Amino acid sequence: MRMRQLGATGIKVSEVSLGAMMFGKIGNLDHDECIRMIHRALDAGINCVDTADVFSYGESEEIVGRALKRRRADVVLSTKVGGPMNPENLDVMRGGSRRWITRAVEDSLRRLDTDYVDVCTVNRFDERTDVDETLAALSDLVRAGKIRTIGSCTWPVERIVEAQWVSDDRRHVRMRVDQPPYSILTRGAEQALFPTCLRYGIGVMTWSPLRSGWLTGRYRRDHVDMTTVRAKFLPHTFDPARPENQRKIDAVEALVALAEEAGLSLTHLALGFTLTHPAVATVFLGPRTPEQLEDLLAGTETRLPDDVLDRIDAIVPPGENIPATYSGRANPALLDPTLRRRS
Repeated sequence: MRMRQLGATGIKVSEVSLGAMMFGKIGNLDHDECIRMIHRALDAGINCVDTADVFSYGESEEIVGRALKRRRADVVLSTKVGGPMNPENLDVMRGGSRRWITRAVEDSLRRLDTDYVDVCTVNRFDERTDVDETLAALSDLVRAGKIRTIGSCTWPVERIVEAQWVSDDRRHVRMRVDQPPYSILTRGAEQALFPTCLRYGIGVMTWSPLRSGWLTGRYRRDHVDMTTVRAKFLPHTFDPARPENQRKIDAVEALVALAEEAGLSLTHLALGFTLTHPAVATVFLGPRTPEQLEDLLAGTETRLPDDVLDRIDAIVPPGENIPATYSGRANPALLDPTLRRRS
């Protein structure tokens, strides 16, 4: 397993990391099997495991904590806070306030059964909270030894730049990591985010290289499998009657043909693509089953030649998302009318 520098943090991470989103009730309910998968990934040379408090409302963190009980010192452990932790009221127990971040980090440490995390990112930008408040809280947690490195997850690029300037002005700890979605179908990060991260020495840890399963070949023109965990969880993302999903299907059909010509599976073509960009330090794999993990591990050595990359560019142009509005989460300023209309 090749190692890469995580931006200017001084931390080295394996070029693929294990994402634990699918461990727990939204994915794999068998805790012992999930733990075996984590150990298999570590034995294969992966040294970074990523989770989040919101993944199955803490269950994923508990599984990761059990798995790393005797291997913690050898692992770069990453988690996220800020996501909604009360399913009954999504406006409570979330966000970037000092009150919530302090509590959320303490809760994550307890579930992970560790004294510190190596990377802690804020899951989505909180429009209701001054970024100065968020950075101050995170900086105090770094100085207390509970976090080693802080960062953002799926923030707009302008907010990442704002955080850099606020940190310098107020003498806060700087965000050194960003976690955006990135795949053949999700290339928006190439426009401004990746160049910005390179400019500021921010280590990029990308997620969803298979775009929620679209790049596995399970969703084709002649059959869209709506029985999968992802399709049940996000039916609008897979419904073939929606025009934006037809655009995905068209791209997938072209990519399947390209993968066959290159002698690769679609999964390995997709993974090899995400490993190509110089801004990317590591790619989060998100398997639900041992079989999926083995397939992804087999693809970590995939390197795509220029002619194949050129063909991918012709199918999905650089910097383009399908659909164009996709960014991992739609901008609330576009979805919530109260944010753009005077009362």
